[in-house]
Amino acid sequence: MEARIIIQIAIMLFAGLLLGRLAKQFKMPNVTGYLIAGLVLGPSFLNIISTDMVKGFVVISDVALGFIAFSIGSQFDLNYFRKVGIAPIVIATAEALLAVILVTLVLIFFGFDPKLAIMLGAIAAATAPAQTIMVIKQYDAKGPLTSMLMSVVAVDDAIALIAFGFAATVVNVMNSAVETSLILSILAPFYEVIISFILGAVAGILMKLFFRFFKKASNQICIVIAFILMTYWGADLLHGSPLLACMALGGMLVNIYRDHIDTLMKITDSFTPPIFMVFFVISGAGFQVSALPAIGLIGIIYVVVRVIGKMSGAWLGGKITHQNSIICNYLGPTLMPQAGVALGLVVVAAKLVPLYAEQIQVVILCSTFIYSVIGPIAAKYALVKAGEITLPETKPLSAQEIHS
Repeated sequence: MEARIIIQIAIMLFAGLLLGRLAKQFKMPNVTGYLIAGLVLGPSFLNIISTDMVKGFVVISDVALGFIAFSIGSQFDLNYFRKVGIAPIVIATAEALLAVILVTLVLIFFGFDPKLAIMLGAIAAATAPAQTIMVIKQYDAKGPLTSMLMSVVAVDDAIALIAFGFAATVVNVMNSAVETSLILSILAPFYEVIISFILGAVAGILMKLFFRFFKKASNQICIVIAFILMTYWGADLLHGSPLLACMALGGMLVNIYRDHIDTLMKITDSFTPPIFMVFFVISGAGFQVSALPAIGLIGIIYVVVRVIGKMSGAWLGGKITHQNSIICNYLGPTLMPQAGVALGLVVVAAKLVPLYAEQIQVVILCSTFIYSVIGPIAAKYALVKAGEITLPETKPLSAQEIHS
């Protein structure tokens, strides 16, 4: 068994490298190649990575998500928020809630059960940062859009959890739930967000104390790994959000260890590429192509209307906060991917509306696959148009175009 796992990891790394390079030849982000590599190796085609093995590699997925969340949190510098104000919070709220409202209303308009519509609408709020972050790292994207994107994504998960909590309360009322479960439904998402931030903040303070005694890069990477894993585990144990906790860890550290954070992130980035590659290959292997035909009208509505909601909400939030046209027009396409939190919410939604459990699962799994393939391409396009990824064939926008 151990030998099989070792050779499978080796195959995943080789396949990721080859398909990543092939994707690059077609001017697509590497992460798209990693996902396609997993799809080819998985049960849908070669079955080198079986469904059981995908489940067995879940620990690698958890580690990768922990590092991705930590990386996002490290962009949560309070100096930046003093400069831009509450804009990221307003934009994140607008894009998340507009996706919720539009998906819910359109599904109801097409005659689907309001309870099913509310649950799918609530799940639509969540955005998965992993694919977009990989695009940013690959092309070393920098600029106002990239900074705003990292901040919005960091806030998005918290808003998505709270929105889902209220949606669950509404569905509980429709199910004639007892008063106790209504109270718990209202309080649960707030508890999840608060405990996650407290845990991450405390871990960040302790992490800085460790850095005082261990200065070598080799020791510091061990500290980073240990704290990310402990924070992820602690949040899961306390029924918080591991992703929010790891974001809070990175956010606390960037604000109390500011002079050394760039060096620390370079050390971390030197360790994570093979973990991220395996994570995305596994994600690709987990997709079942055979499930796509079952997505039906409800799935098509969900996929299309969610994107419309995200893009419209990002534009509206940008206008409300007086952002330039680049952020208003191109932030939306970078918010397309969905996984992580959304897949976790599927389990809760299935318990609330068991009659539609299978339908919800199929819709979210299929939409996750579609967003995972298209999302990185859309993110690259948006960042190129914004002039924050410079390619030989692209020309950065002029100052007049940026501020128009």
